[in-house]
Amino acid sequence: MPTSRRPIVLSRYLALAWCGLVVYGSLHPFSGWRDTGASPIAFLEGGWPRYWTVFDLVSNVVVYLPLGFFLVLAMHRLPGRFTALVLAVLLGGGLSFGMETVQTWLPSRVPSNLDLVCNTLGTLLGALWGHVVGPRIFARLSELEHRLIAQVPHAELGLTLLGLWLLVQLSPETLLFGTGDLRQLLGLPGAVPFAAESFVLIEAAITAFNAVAVGLIVRLLCAQLAAAYLVVPIFFLAALAVSAIAAAILVNPAEAFAWLTPGARLGLIVGGVALLPAMALPALARTMIACLALVMGLVLVNLAPHNPYSLAALAVWRQGHFLNFNGLTRLVSTLWPFLTLPFLLLTLRRT
Repeated sequence: MPTSRRPIVLSRYLALAWCGLVVYGSLHPFSGWRDTGASPIAFLEGGWPRYWTVFDLVSNVVVYLPLGFFLVLAMHRLPGRFTALVLAVLLGGGLSFGMETVQTWLPSRVPSNLDLVCNTLGTLLGALWGHVVGPRIFARLSELEHRLIAQVPHAELGLTLLGLWLLVQLSPETLLFGTGDLRQLLGLPGAVPFAAESFVLIEAAITAFNAVAVGLIVRLLCAQLAAAYLVVPIFFLAALAVSAIAAAILVNPAEAFAWLTPGARLGLIVGGVALLPAMALPALARTMIACLALVMGLVLVNLAPHNPYSLAALAVWRQGHFLNFNGLTRLVSTLWPFLTLPFLLLTLRRT
């Protein structure tokens, strides 16, 4: 793929991913659908909402801001100076209108013309931001990808998946680096009873396997081995920082490092030691190891018993405004390995 095309393709992946996140957050929890007999566009004629907060207004603007930004970058090559800007605002506003309309059938959601205005405003601000800084962003991205990003198939998809993996770390409910837990989604009980000694080992194995898989994906996308030995630790430090900040904000500042359990610490050490030689292996071997590590982590996270101590700590968590956000991160965590494994298999086939 030509160098000048890759940033545009990446922005399309990001716009599509963000659109999916917005749809999920707007319609969560996808239950209790009913027909009230009201027109789905009746909210357009409604007055000022009776119940609203500044947090709601700001969050409605902020959530759609990245969508407008990514859409403008994705349509950067369209003819006309303001074509991408206008289309981005129309698409963002159309998506918001569709979500507000569908919310008519959800008892837990209240469609609002004020939400529509805030969402469209957020799209407009993001689109203006992308329109102003877009050319400089493309020039910078083209320079960075030429030096840092390997010429592997679907590298843009890999970068998007890594961004989603960082989003998973915002959930205080998941084990460190643990993804793919289907039990809550399918309503399945724990496979084995909890025992402190075995749980430490299981947690360590989950952390280690996922660290190896994710680290090798980062290595796969790095053009230079020397750069990978710098980028991979920085990426994991960023993930740990996200976990700490999320725990401090969503749960309690005193619980900022509650996720750094003995099992997690052991898993980080084992995973780091295993990554050092694995990153220097040939591309085919690295991709196969990443696939195996991802599958092993997926199996273990579905076999791991529920930790009663973590459940007790989370019982005091009042999700409030973050209820939909928490459902979103949980869904991304569940689906992530099932989205990543096909990417690795495609890369393995080309390798």
